[in-house]
Amino acid sequence: MMQSGRIAAAIELLDTILDDRRPADAVANAYFRDRRYIGGGDRREIGAMVWDVLRTRRRLGWWLVGGGGEPSPRLLVVASLLFGGARLAEIERFFGVERFAAKPLSRPERGVLAALEGGRLDHPDMPDGVRLEVPDWLVPRLAARFGPELHAEMAAMSEQAPLDLRVNLLKGTREDAAAALARDGHPARPTRWSPWGLRLAARQNITQSAAFRDGLVEIQDEGSQLVARLAGAGPGLRVADYCAGAAGKTLAMAMTMENKGHIVACDVSAPRLEAAVKRLRRAGVHNVERHLLEAGDKWVKRQERRFDRVLVDAPCTGTGTWRRNPDARARLTEADLQELTVKQA
Repeated sequence: MMQSGRIAAAIELLDTILDDRRPADAVANAYFRDRRYIGGGDRREIGAMVWDVLRTRRRLGWWLVGGGGEPSPRLLVVASLLFGGARLAEIERFFGVERFAAKPLSRPERGVLAALEGGRLDHPDMPDGVRLEVPDWLVPRLAARFGPELHAEMAAMSEQAPLDLRVNLLKGTREDAAAALARDGHPARPTRWSPWGLRLAARQNITQSAAFRDGLVEIQDEGSQLVARLAGAGPGLRVADYCAGAAGKTLAMAMTMENKGHIVACDVSAPRLEAAVKRLRRAGVHNVERHLLEAGDKWVKRQERRFDRVLVDAPCTGTGTWRRNPDARARLTEADLQELTVKQA
């Protein structure tokens, strides 16, 4: 793709993400799946532009609104490029130049953007919520939690997330997986804490790699791998994964159980449990039963004291995924937090 097409696609993808309740990575995956003509290199360039905006959206919006503009996807993408060191005249050449380019910048848009050229993204007049890229209502809670480390913690949350994989020991070793990934152009290094983890430096499309297709690796953050490890699910045990979702931790525990014993993957969402089927099959797991939890379900009461392990990954705010899905920061409300504490209890 030409750079004009990449910028136009970044604007379109950003617009789609901001208008969708799904996590940004899920929206991006669907966007590119529907546009298979976009090559891998172009996908990385487009994704990088969009994620740069999502990580700095409140600060970019502060500048744009202060300059009399609107934080539209068009202006957010261009403002991000300007704060990244690009020149407005260079960027403007990619608008309206060919069929797939975004429409030319208007005079008012150009006026707002010209004031940002050569500037620094941070400004001392920014409110804390803007500077930290978090909702205003959350700032006092974060300050109480982190104290003097608040700015350092939030800066870390704005860094690019690595891509963690869990090696499926039912199919091979961590060395086997690393070698298979390297052959497909995905060099990985062992994770620090998880004995089954491999880490790639940045977001990559590994779903087409032989290691993924063959079930040798699964995409799973190292923290989630550690939860599965701490569960201590060994061969022959009976285990309940009570909030299984698409069964990421179920898969990890099936591995530690060596496919022996019994796991019941429970969830209140039928689509999530249905999505687990393909993953279980690809991983070669056959000791898992799925159970849909519904109102009035007496199954739970009948199962009292019948499990050796019960893992509850309760619904939460998802702040731990902010590096991967920085769009979630803007969507979290105080009402969400209050509702979730009731659900967790």
